[in-house]
Amino acid sequence: MLIDIGEYLFRVDSAPPIVKNNLNLMYGDAIINSSTAPADFTISLKHDSLLRKFLKPQVTFYLGNNSPFKPLPASQSYPVMEWGMNWCIAATDFNRLIVHAAVLVKNNKAIVFPATPGSGKSTLSAYLALSGWKLYSDEMAIIDLDTLQVKPLFRPVCLKNESISLVKQWFPQSIFTGTAKDTQKGDVAHLKINSLAEYKTFSPVEIVAIVFPKYQKNTQTEPFKISKIAGFEKLAGNSFNYNILGNTAFDTIQKLVERTQQVEINYSDLSDVDDLLTSEFTL
Repeated sequence: MLIDIGEYLFRVDSAPPIVKNNLNLMYGDAIINSSTAPADFTISLKHDSLLRKFLKPQVTFYLGNNSPFKPLPASQSYPVMEWGMNWCIAATDFNRLIVHAAVLVKNNKAIVFPATPGSGKSTLSAYLALSGWKLYSDEMAIIDLDTLQVKPLFRPVCLKNESISLVKQWFPQSIFTGTAKDTQKGDVAHLKINSLAEYKTFSPVEIVAIVFPKYQKNTQTEPFKISKIAGFEKLAGNSFNYNILGNTAFDTIQKLVERTQQVEINYSDLSDVDDLLTSEFTL
């Protein structure tokens, strides 16, 4: 099984049936049935022993013959596969600046949303993407070092805990995997956003803003412009490969900060955030 997510090709050598079923559900026509086509990453998800398959079953993610993670419960198989794919990109691609962030696009303008866990980034991504925005990524911004444009990835959104039921309530026709319980991130389910046909209309676009969202219950939606220095520090702190790229990463982030606005947004109402972003950045 070969999965084309746009910038990268993943060959899945082996995986439990439930993982293959979910890969088909999330990636659909992006799956190529070829045993000979080249791939950027060859990955697999395996039971390391027959005993582990039946007694407290666990699975291990592999890139080639090496495993970067400890075994995890088999009930978490699909999230482990998606997290492993994220790791492959973040740990090995040094030709682009890669930032832990969501990327949403409207009217050919991109907003990058770096955020810490618990900020509501993925919930916001899902809401905007199902409300007329284009989802370029939920987990990582792939930024060209020369053009500073951000590139799209064909990936689902990873939702956690209460967000799963909220998005299902808001968008009843949405396509979800089953929910994996009690992972290191809580309860987790993946949400398909784009069809492959929609994704193929996406192209690299200019970044107009770096927005740092923070969900706070019962708070009024309010933006706070931050200094260029603070914006630089926050963006660098969310970059997966800043230390590896060194001066190149420094120069890239400096140019990005100079060309874009950097804003923190406290919010509790997602529709208010949509309206605010559209008016604030003339989308």
